[in-house]
Amino acid sequence: MQVIERPEPYDAVIVGSGATGGWAAKQLSEAGMRVAVIEAGPRIPPSDFSEHIQPWQLKYRGKSPEIARNRPIQSMKYACRESNYHWFVDDIENPYTHDEDKPFQWTRCRIVGGRSMTWARQSYRFSDLEFKAASRDGYGKDWPISYEEMAPYYARVERYVGISGQAEGLMQLPDGDFLPPMDMTCGEKHFEQKVESALGRAVTIGRAAIVTREHNGRQPCHYCGPCEQGCITQSYFASPWTTLKDAEATGRATVIPNAVASRIVIDRNSGLVSGAAYIDRLTRTPREIRGKVVILAASTLESTRLMLNSGEGFANSSGVLGHYVMDHLSGSTVGELPLGKSRVWAGPPRRPNGLYIPRFFNIDRARTDGLIRGYGYQAGSRAVSSSLLWRMPGFGKEFKERLRQGSWVFSLGSSCECLPRYENYVEIDKDLKDAWGIPALRMHVTWSENDLALRRHAAQAAEEMLRAAGAKDIQSFLPDQWPGGKTHEVGSARMGDDPKSSVLNRWNQSHDIKNLFVTDGSAFVTVAHQNPTLTMMALTVRATDYLIEQFKRGELG
Repeated sequence: MQVIERPEPYDAVIVGSGATGGWAAKQLSEAGMRVAVIEAGPRIPPSDFSEHIQPWQLKYRGKSPEIARNRPIQSMKYACRESNYHWFVDDIENPYTHDEDKPFQWTRCRIVGGRSMTWARQSYRFSDLEFKAASRDGYGKDWPISYEEMAPYYARVERYVGISGQAEGLMQLPDGDFLPPMDMTCGEKHFEQKVESALGRAVTIGRAAIVTREHNGRQPCHYCGPCEQGCITQSYFASPWTTLKDAEATGRATVIPNAVASRIVIDRNSGLVSGAAYIDRLTRTPREIRGKVVILAASTLESTRLMLNSGEGFANSSGVLGHYVMDHLSGSTVGELPLGKSRVWAGPPRRPNGLYIPRFFNIDRARTDGLIRGYGYQAGSRAVSSSLLWRMPGFGKEFKERLRQGSWVFSLGSSCECLPRYENYVEIDKDLKDAWGIPALRMHVTWSENDLALRRHAAQAAEEMLRAAGAKDIQSFLPDQWPGGKTHEVGSARMGDDPKSSVLNRWNQSHDIKNLFVTDGSAFVTVAHQNPTLTMMALTVRATDYLIEQFKRGELG
């Protein structure tokens, strides 16, 4: 095993360079620690960004056959396109398995910046409806932390990242430190007014990690649209031009690309971790990098895969490592609003954001109609919807004329909380390895009856809102969504105060191995209904504050 250049161990080795790995690198290096960040893929230069390239400028007009051939799973994700599909993993080289009757969709980006380069950027705080959900309805476990504890860390992340949004004063959706909000369309303003007056439900502009004015050297969004393809003005938040950039500027952080982590290395004498083993992605050379502390920020299931591959019982005295995997279950409801003419236009400007309808279900009570937890919606109005094109009458010239006339189509996409269940788990598949010889995962994840019933309830409530807005031709679509399809997978190494029922403590620190921290979505106790990345970043800042103090005191060695 070849040891990387430095003869002395780094103060910390961070596995993963995305939203949480970047924050860990920034925090530790700015505190004076020597840090190495290993990432399984390459750096992406700005010359590879394609946000200004229109589909008709591409060789296959956005329908490249190469995507489905090597990326049958990745191509299921809207963000994986002809112009950027090479940012996503090759599914042939990076396989996993699942039970025949329990399909799972695992979206992965192995590039410097990880999925922070392609995420949807929606950023919402959790409240104590989420952190203390078990105390309200009696199901599962509470988080070992409260909203009051998390609030200052949310604020630190928001001030640095730049979250555009509107304060609403809602208990269930705590306000943050916002940049100016993006404007609503006239269709959205109509919907907001009708829904709030008729049903008393809040409707707000999405809270997005996209700057609307100059912020920390980043330029405001110019509405070119497809943020998942890069951003030359660095208007959306991604770690390469924010946290990683700051970390490398200290001179104490080293980013090592093309390093496919295979396991965490244990010092058999002390029982502590001593670094990470990895395979050079290009040469297949096995290497090892040493660190006094190891932070896993490789994404929920990759971090858990690393721990499961690091030895029998590794960090798992509780027996729950790999269990309680969660994602969001979603559906969509669409209708046509009775507004004036709306001309169709396929090019920019395109606002990279929509509306948000925060949770209104099970706010004043723990259960309604026998259901627990809640849901929210991401919504928007546009001149034409691909989901409605098939219903548009006419053919040829007649069809084109009707298309040009436009129509205000409103859509609501629900995001429903999935319950944490022990029987939803991942394990190592003993018969399957990836292209680098690393054992792959096998998934065992399904939806519960509460999950499915919550989605049906959300669809009915969406139809109610569209009727209140005067919409016609309302339809709900509840497809057979695979778990993982929302790309919000969390759990599998949850935190808690009791070492017998959790993998990590309240500081994202392993109960079993004091110099091992896990700061991505693995630590989540519940999935809530909000997008998870803002909470992941806030947890990372909180955990690294604690790590730095412990490191200075010599408590981690």
